[in-house]
Amino acid sequence: MFETVSRSTSSSSTDRLGGKDSSNRLEVGSIGKPHGLRGEVVVRLSTDRNERVAPAAVLEDSEGRELVVTNSRSNGTTWIVHFEGIDDRDDAESLRGSVLFAEPLADPSVIWIHDLIGRKLREVDGTPRGTVVAVQQNPASDLMVTDSGALCPLTFYVEHDDAEIVVETPPGLFE
Repeated sequence: MFETVSRSTSSSSTDRLGGKDSSNRLEVGSIGKPHGLRGEVVVRLSTDRNERVAPAAVLEDSEGRELVVTNSRSNGTTWIVHFEGIDDRDDAESLRGSVLFAEPLADPSVIWIHDLIGRKLREVDGTPRGTVVAVQQNPASDLMVTDSGALCPLTFYVEHDDAEIVVETPPGLFE
């Protein structure tokens, strides 16, 4: 299982959280418009882990403000979320457009997308295919992007260790 999250590819680890060190933070969603009059907002997750918006979950916004989820509910492809201390529509409006960040989850049974970044990519026959520099979301399968610009769907993932990812790809994928 993969957590499909986005991670900034900025060369500075302080760009995303208002000058705070964010090197271990993952982008997990974004805040849209306010919902109602009591401080709720619409959140679009960029992860498949719904516990990111569970009550007591701690997130940070683009400016480094800590946001604690007090309650949330699914609303189709988005979530209606209330954060501690955001109690009216004006407060909610101040969060509009914010990107949400969180610490990586500790789950040894899952391969995290952010852990793939920086690893060498090689085929099962030993052919090196570059270094993974990003992961792009794609409806069919998320794509590992290499430093050469090649794309490799995660569905071809076989295994990984601390240094490299092994993939089994169909002939011609990297040509």
